[in-house]
Amino acid sequence: MLRSTLMALGMLALVSGPAFAADHMKAPPPAPYKKVSELVKLPDFLPGLGTLYVDPKTLPDGPFLAYDHKGELVSTVYMIPLKDLNAQKKIEDLKAPGGKVVSVDMYYNAGHPGVEEPHYHIVLWHVKNGDEVVAK
Repeated sequence: MLRSTLMALGMLALVSGPAFAADHMKAPPPAPYKKVSELVKLPDFLPGLGTLYVDPKTLPDGPFLAYDHKGELVSTVYMIPLKDLNAQKKIEDLKAPGGKVVSVDMYYNAGHPGVEEPHYHIVLWHVKNGDEVVAK
């Protein structure tokens, strides 16, 4: 069941179009987004993700907007609690503010400041080889 849920999320993300205005393409995004490192004890730049911004009202799920060192939007990240997946909660309408999604990654995280409970990161990459762009 989890596998089919993950596949459905990936397909949804691949067809998602622009959902926000172009002013999200460069860091910092407009209010109500805030830098995650100013909300919780995390570094400004997270290798593998980048610099994250989130509207605090959307926690824990997101979307989190992830920017590279040049301030370019490279991905949109959702952090979906494992309990929601286990409960077969419907997860839909994942926005992709960077427009076209070129690939989707999904991986487990046991928890971290800001999203302490076990969850999955769903990363909607807007750039090719995005994980390499934000590797360091």
